[in-house]
Amino acid sequence: MRSYELMMIHRPELTEPDVRTLVGEVEGVIGAAGTVSDSDFWGKRRFAYEIDHLNEGFYSVLQFESGAEMVETLDRALGLHDAVIRHKITLAGGKN
Repeated sequence: MRSYELMMIHRPELTEPDVRTLVGEVEGVIGAAGTVSDSDFWGKRRFAYEIDHLNEGFYSVLQFESGAEMVETLDRALGLHDAVIRHKITLAGGKN
């Protein structure tokens, strides 16, 4: 298993509890095939530039360990999720 970092930006029209619920669901999916080591909710932030005619969104960052197959599945699912504006999964810390 390798260490990864996932950053997600959720739509601004959602409520904070709804976004926290969605982040919890993602943590559950990751937890089924790996381990979540840290979860950081940044809240609503303004964008440096407009994305899809939006100027702000809810940011969250997850640190986790998992296999590559689960990362590919998670990447595909987040790309299709309507509540997620952008997401990025990277290898964490270059330890691997």
